[in-house]
Parts: sequence; C-alpha cells; structure tokens
Amino acid sequence: MTPLLSARGLTMQYPGGVTPALDAVDLDIGAGESVAIMGASGSGKTTLLHCLAGILRPTAGLVSFASVQGPVRVESLDDGERSRLRREELGFVFQQGLLLDELTALENVAVARMLAGVPRGQAEAEAAQWLQHLGLAGLEQRRLGELSGGQAQRVAIARAQVTGARLIFADEPTGALDSATSVEVLDLLLAATQQGRTLVVVTHDADVARRCARTVVLRDGRVVSDTAAPAAAASAAEVSR
Repeated sequence: MTPLLSARGLTMQYPGGVTPALDAVDLDIGAGESVAIMGASGSGKTTLLHCLAGILRPTAGLVSFASVQGPVRVESLDDGERSRLRREELGFVFQQGLLLDELTALENVAVARMLAGVPRGQAEAEAAQWLQHLGLAGLEQRRLGELSGGQAQRVAIARAQVTGARLIFADEPTGALDSATSVEVLDLLLAATQQGRTLVVVTHDADVARRCARTVVLRDGRVVSDTAAPAAAASAAEVSR
C-alpha cells in the first residue's frame, strides 16, 4: 500500500551548523496511523515534523504526500503551493496551540475555513459544530485568557480538524498540561485516527508515545528505532465530551 506520507534521504543542514539537524532520514507513514516521534532535545524531532509538513524546505531529500489531487513532492512546491497544502489537507496542534489571543474560540476555529474561501456564516457554523463535538459548547465566545490550557488545546484540535485535514501534526501537544488533561487531549487526537485521519506527534512523554501505534526515535538527526505497537492505540477513550 502506498504510504500517505513518505520521506527519503531527508537532510537538513542549518547555516553555520556543524552537524546536520536531519541526516538522511527515511520514513513512511500510512493512512490512519498514529506515530510518535521521540528523542532528546536537539535530536531533530521538530525539524523532521516541519520538513514533513512543508513548513521547512530540507537541504536534501524528498517528501511525498498522497494528496487528494494526486501525489505531490512537498519539498519541491513553491511557498504558495505549500501554504495551500497545509491549509487544505494538513492540521496542526502545537504545545501552546498558536491560537490568536484577540479572537474568540469560535473565531479561532472558523478562520481556518475562511482562509479557504468559505463564507463567514458557514465557517462559524462548522466551527461551532466542532467545538460542541469536543466538549466546548457554551464557550464559543470566550477568548484564550478565559479558557484553561486543556480547553485551549481542544480549540486547537477543532481548528486542525474543521478543514477536513487528512494528516494532523502535533508538536508537544500535552507538554504544558497536567497529567489528567494530557490524557484527555491525547484521547481526542487518537480518536481522530479512528475517523481515518493520520496523526504524527512529537513528544518527550513516554506515556504519550505508548498510546501511539508506532514510535520513531531520533538521535543526532537519524532514525535509530522504529517500533510498531499495533494494540497501543486501541485503548483510546471514546470521545463523549
């Protein structure tokens, strides 16, 4: 089966760097998988995620994505094409959410659809449905300062999914949360894979990695292990919040 996302010989050398941040990384990710990327600080985890997502252009190597419009070489796309790919087919959840403080929860989610040309009314209706689905009904008009860390991450997850993204990238999505809230947020992310979405999560947390179907470990920019755990994600809690 053709992978949803594939990297070959992926190399990233930052200007002035002595050693590459990524050193000829090969990686295949299938549709519906949950993959944790682990490693010590400076091992290349976030750089790998950013290259896979088209945020950074690698120094060498290729990234292939099975877009709905056909296979694309992500690293060869121009800035506008990569932005369009991220906007239409990829979703992102970061440690601090990267939401807009001046917008409400509803507006933060709706803007992802409005950027794709969806009228404001329709975008807000879709955003409201996702917020309700993720347990935030009644909080739509609250700004970030009025939400807990876990609630803000739910807003970020809603924003990542409202566009119909097939692949969700999460960079330390539980890093700033307490243990109970971390479990809730991970449940939500893993539940997305039960709906056919694919999850790639960078994490320092071994508990997060154990819940994913695969764990890829980096050291000095190289993949040193790629371990499958077929039953690991089966315990994801049913989302009823």
